[in-house]
Amino acid sequence: MATNDSTTLLILGGGPGGYVAAIRAGQLGVPTVLVEAGQLGGTCLNIGCIPSKALIHAAEAFHVACSHAGDSVLGIRAGAPSIDIARTVAWKDGIVHKLTGGVGALLRKNGVRVVRGMARILDGKTVEVAPADGGEPMRIGCEHLLLATGSRPVELPFLPFGGAVVSSTEALAPAAIPQHLVVVGAGYIGLELGTAYRKLGARVTVVEAAGRVLPAYDEELARPVAASLKRLGIAVHLESSVLGPLEGGGVRMRNGGGEETGIAADRVLVAVGRRPHTQGYGLESLLLDMHGKAVRIDNQCRTSMRNVWAIGDVAGEPMLAHRAMAQGEMVAEIVAGKRRRFVPAAIPAVCFTDPEVVVVGHAPQDAARLGLDVVSASFPFAANGRAMTIEGTDGFVRVVARKADHVIVGWQAVGRGVSELSTAFVQSIEMGAQLEDVAGTIHAHPTLGEAVQEAALRALGHALHI
Repeated sequence: MATNDSTTLLILGGGPGGYVAAIRAGQLGVPTVLVEAGQLGGTCLNIGCIPSKALIHAAEAFHVACSHAGDSVLGIRAGAPSIDIARTVAWKDGIVHKLTGGVGALLRKNGVRVVRGMARILDGKTVEVAPADGGEPMRIGCEHLLLATGSRPVELPFLPFGGAVVSSTEALAPAAIPQHLVVVGAGYIGLELGTAYRKLGARVTVVEAAGRVLPAYDEELARPVAASLKRLGIAVHLESSVLGPLEGGGVRMRNGGGEETGIAADRVLVAVGRRPHTQGYGLESLLLDMHGKAVRIDNQCRTSMRNVWAIGDVAGEPMLAHRAMAQGEMVAEIVAGKRRRFVPAAIPAVCFTDPEVVVVGHAPQDAARLGLDVVSASFPFAANGRAMTIEGTDGFVRVVARKADHVIVGWQAVGRGVSELSTAFVQSIEMGAQLEDVAGTIHAHPTLGEAVQEAALRALGHALHI
């Protein structure tokens, strides 16, 4: 016999969107229950954003140590380094544990009740939860139901996960570094992890159906990443499709010329995207309007059923943790009686590849498709003093602005450490800045940020350092 409970706001999913919504609702005095089957923090904190960046950092540190062993241009002499991957994974797990523990503490501080277990939606006002500890099922009624169930890796039917075929989840917790890793997919997840594994000592081969790496990004941004893959010795097969597993380990592949061949490997990472998590918890019973595989929402994250909301990956692209967080905060405020809409001027997207890629707003070709008459200009890191001092001269910063009034509509950058420029980019667009605003702002020297100012100056026709 299920026990009964009730609350004002019931949230399914404790990832970035769900836990931020719960914290904000708690701050506003809204009685809130958060249901999570796994660990607080969801994919991002546990098996996505945070652990992947930790692994990327460790791989880069090991790679730099290997590159600079003995005599080098920097004058550093050191013996051949080695890596204990178990200690690396333990360090990564420590970061994850600290962050997820912090989330739990914030939820408790703000009076949010966390229920651990599997949820099943009965209707738009009622959810049944099977507790993780095996206790008696409970039914929780609510005034508002918030879906924050995230997404799942796409599994290829002819190359299912299991054994040597892994998703990003397993790739982030390796017991050992494989001798040869095949990465299926040259999007940001595949390239981030493939590059990390190469720097950790694995041989890496990437198979991509499109004609270039990072096919979702413009070619000029992808070019320095492709060059880096070549320098690192990562083999890339473009316009190629995986047909299935290879007997003995690896994959069967068909290249652009139609030739079929096999790539032997001891591990295969399938990284062909993610899809909204809409199965297995009774969502279909609500008969919500859908947008492809995602739940359709409006600019307040309302679904087609009154007082049922959806945020983050379950509501489709862009599948970014910071989008989910912003949506979760907004929904909590609307439930509390505030007037809000989700209409950001831009949402930054970052690839933590080598080098990093940042996209905010419109690229020149995007603007042209929208009928905008724009001016754009780039400033290369080869002319930036700070980039030289950190051996990061590949890449550039590009600005896009309306020609008529110089209002900035887009920024793109590729280079070492450019992820840290994303905040300046999105703030300038959100605040309606013009080229003159950025060009006239004094930027600290020597920093990568000077390239931002120089790009704006160049768009105005008077760059100083090129």
